[in-house]
Amino acid sequence: MNALPLHQDLYLIAHDQSGRPLIHPSSMSLGLAGAVLLDLALGGRVAVAKSQAAATRRAPTGDAIADDLVSLLLRHHAGRELRYLLKKTAHGIHDRTREALLASGVLVQVSGRRLGVLPYTRYEPADIASIVRASAGARSAVEGWKQPDARCAALCGLVAVLRVEQELYLDQPSSRLVGRLREIARESSPVVGEVVTVVDALVGEAAVAVYR
Repeated sequence: MNALPLHQDLYLIAHDQSGRPLIHPSSMSLGLAGAVLLDLALGGRVAVAKSQAAATRRAPTGDAIADDLVSLLLRHHAGRELRYLLKKTAHGIHDRTREALLASGVLVQVSGRRLGVLPYTRYEPADIASIVRASAGARSAVEGWKQPDARCAALCGLVAVLRVEQELYLDQPSSRLVGRLREIARESSPVVGEVVTVVDALVGEAAVAVYR
């Protein structure tokens, strides 16, 4: 199976096996947006520096969300602030990511009635192997089995920011695991560290806003 875009891997990690999201939708959406931006940056399609991003390649990626972000940047040749881009990309990204995973067969829609009365719809992984694949790189990096590349480091950082580290199923205290995931991201490329830091700040702001 071909590798999924980074934001689709993050989506799978951040939902349980019944398709239930493990974190607040606003935080989830910002994390997914960060994953899209990092995929583009690490693929050489977007340049990131000094809290700004600019498109460097116009060719389509094949992913609608990523292509929309590139189109947005192409309309602003001087680049745009990372915070603006992440907030803009976050709008609707959860549902769009789910629809893409449904279309590719990674997720399946399951409908029924609770207690025979209350209707429900869930979006479950078609195969547990997709979740295992999504998190395999991060697990290997934490355990030291394999040197993480920049993409893996980006996923590690986003998993730590969204606090879904328990989905890696590693036998470590949560605080130690989160610290190691953040360390992996920090020691990677400057682009990974910069984008993960901005996502972290935005997620923190979103969490505070929920209680206002």
